[in-house]
Amino acid sequence: MPYQAIRYEISEGMAVITLNRPEVMNALSSQMRAELLEALKRAAGEARVIVLTGAGRAFCSGQDLGDGAMAAGLDLERVLRDEYEPMLKAIYECPIPVIAAVNGAAAGAGANLALAADVVIAAQSAAFMQAFTRIGLMPDAGGTYWLPRQVGFARAMGLALFADKIGAEQAAQWGLIWEAVADVDFEHHWRARAAHLAKGPTAAYGAVKRALRDGYGNDLSQQLELEAQLQGGLGATRDFREGVMAFLEKRAPHFEGR
Repeated sequence: MPYQAIRYEISEGMAVITLNRPEVMNALSSQMRAELLEALKRAAGEARVIVLTGAGRAFCSGQDLGDGAMAAGLDLERVLRDEYEPMLKAIYECPIPVIAAVNGAAAGAGANLALAADVVIAAQSAAFMQAFTRIGLMPDAGGTYWLPRQVGFARAMGLALFADKIGAEQAAQWGLIWEAVADVDFEHHWRARAAHLAKGPTAAYGAVKRALRDGYGNDLSQQLELEAQLQGGLGATRDFREGVMAFLEKRAPHFEGR
């Protein structure tokens, strides 16, 4: 489909999806959510890693309060269920790694869009804010799920209530994101990280995602059983055989992934 609110590029197994409404700091309109969902599904089928980033000076400023639907009286419950939930699940449940390359401000639903990714890499000048209470709302778009799991209950509550802005370095120190990178190195760095994953063992990455996430709801016996099942499947893959041979032959492995 022709995209208007995003850009989609794919090269060497890396799909880069760019939120492309810089004039409104990449605010999430209904059209952008639909295009992003379609692009995520497309990339899951033809890439080995997905990068989600923003055009201009912001990553995403959250819900577009000037969207036509908002002006007509936005049904927040319907929009969250019908538009946000499928988009967020497409990121969270994606069978390949998803990196959020946060190039600037990530606020409200835009912050939580980034947190849905497997790994968040941010420019040092980027900032994160749960801006919802500033307009009389509570965090949504998965914010009440991601925040306490990543920074703990006390910090999650403070971020949600006070709607304070925190910089990328502090976010990394708190464990909210993976790393903060100097602005001058940012794009080169995230591209190198994504290229590494694009050349890696895709099935193993998918198993890592499932095991770590299912671990929140499993007891030890259930998690050990899950590990055994997943590892058993990986042990039968060509990538495992290639990895062992490369180790024994003291060379870099060549993983096929799919």
